[in-house]
Amino acid sequence: MVRMLLLPSLGPFHILHPRYNAATVLALLEEAEPPVLYLASHSEEALREGLWREEDPLLFHLLPWAEAKGIPVVALDEEAHLKGEAEAFREALAQHPLGASHLERMRAFDEALLDFLKTPLTPEALGSETFLGRLREVYEGFAQAFGEGPATGFRARRMAKVAEALPQEGAVVADLLDYLFLAERFPEARPKAHEPTEEERQRALLDRAWQLREEDDWAGLLEGLFGVGSPEALYLAAQVYLAAGEWQEALKLMEEVFRMDFQHPGYLPGYVLARLGQLLDMDGQRERALRAYRGVLALSWAPEEARAIALAGLRSPFQIAS
Repeated sequence: MVRMLLLPSLGPFHILHPRYNAATVLALLEEAEPPVLYLASHSEEALREGLWREEDPLLFHLLPWAEAKGIPVVALDEEAHLKGEAEAFREALAQHPLGASHLERMRAFDEALLDFLKTPLTPEALGSETFLGRLREVYEGFAQAFGEGPATGFRARRMAKVAEALPQEGAVVADLLDYLFLAERFPEARPKAHEPTEEERQRALLDRAWQLREEDDWAGLLEGLFGVGSPEALYLAAQVYLAAGEWQEALKLMEEVFRMDFQHPGYLPGYVLARLGQLLDMDGQRERALRAYRGVLALSWAPEEARAIALAGLRSPFQIAS
C-alpha cells in the first residue's frame, strides 16, 4: 500500500487524455489501496448536495468506486465557497469602464492553462518537475497580475489549510491548480509511471466516441464499442448511427440500452432517456417519447443538455432539420 498518493483531477478534460482518463485514476487508486479518499477541492456540503456534478465529472467514477470498496470519502476544502469569488471578480471587471483590457489579459492566462489541459498527459508527466514548473509559471504570472485573493478564488489560502488538515496517509484528488500547491508540499506523493490497463483502453475508446468527429474511423469505433458492450458503449454506438443518418439502427440500440441497467455513470440516465425520446419521436411514437422526456425531468439530477432536450421534446415532437 502506498502511504500517500496525490492525483490531479482534470475535470471535463479527462476525455482528451487516453493515458490519464477516469479509468487511469481508478487504476492508480487500486494500486495504492488507500484507507481514505480525500477530495481537496470540494467541501462536505458540495459533496453532500451534489454540487460537484457540473464541474468535476471525474467524481461520477470515483465516488461509486469508493462506495463499492468501502473506502470513506472526505471533502477537505472548508472554504470551497471562495472559489466563486474568482467569477465574481471577472463579473466586476466586466462592469468597470477600464475592465476590458484586464479581462483580455485574464483570457490569455486561460488560454495558457487550456494548452496544458489539451497536451497529451500521463501520470508521470503530471508528477514531473518540468510540468509543475511550467504550470507554476502560468499560475504565478496570473497571481502577480491580479493578486492572490478574489481573482484566484483565494487558492493559496485554501490549499494551505487543506495541506494542514491532510494526514500523511490516503489518496488525495485535487483540481489541477490546487494540485500544484499540494504537489509542492507533498512531492513524494506525486503520481508515477503506470502501465495502462484494459479498462483504461476501453475508457479511452468511450471518451473518443463522446467527441465523435467526421474524420474518425466510425466503423472501427463501432466495432470497439460493440466489443465493450456496456450501456454507455451502446449508447455511444447509437449516437454514431444517428450521426450517420441511420436513426432506425440508433433506435434499436437505444431500446436495448433502455432494457439494461444504465444507472452508471451518473450522467448516463439523463442522456439515454433524452435521446430515446427524440428517436421515438422520429419513429412516430409520441406517447412513449413523452414518457422518456418526463423520465429525464423526474431524475434527481440530469445534465443540463439532457434537460434542455427533454423540455424541448415536451413542447413539440423532435425532428431532424432537413
